[in-house]
Amino acid sequence: MDESPQHDSALPDERDRDPSGRARNARPRDGLGRPLPYGAPGVERQPEGVPRSPGQSLAEAQRLFDAGLPFHAHGVLEDAWKAADEPQRALWRALAQLAVGLTHALRGNASGAATLLRRGADGIAPYRDAAPYGIDIAGLAGWARELADRPGAAQGAPAPRLVAEGGA
Repeated sequence: MDESPQHDSALPDERDRDPSGRARNARPRDGLGRPLPYGAPGVERQPEGVPRSPGQSLAEAQRLFDAGLPFHAHGVLEDAWKAADEPQRALWRALAQLAVGLTHALRGNASGAATLLRRGADGIAPYRDAAPYGIDIAGLAGWARELADRPGAAQGAPAPRLVAEGGA
């Protein structure tokens, strides 16, 4: 008796796929990354896997934060995280967590926002004494902890500043 899994060919594969065949949801997204109905106008996604220097990653993420697109800034910071070597990888992961925390705050998910903002602040803290690339570690950690205590304050608040004045 054949023990292999059965596939009902009458059921279509309803998963969206990118040109390489990887599963990737093709639904449009709003500025905070929430899925919209197929065919609705959405915000253009950031391309994945774009090689950037640390300075370019910070500048592009800042541009997206300033435009009110922290979900998209997360994608840029995640690319930097995936491309980084240790010990820098933990820094970029923490920066990406700050972007996701802000995204949750703007979506109204206070609990998720607080968790990710605190995790991100804790993750960048070890870099305080030797902040790479001009990153404003103290300012970002303070911003994140304050927002974690009051995630509702994210609406209309200024975007976080990734790089200290005169940095990078």
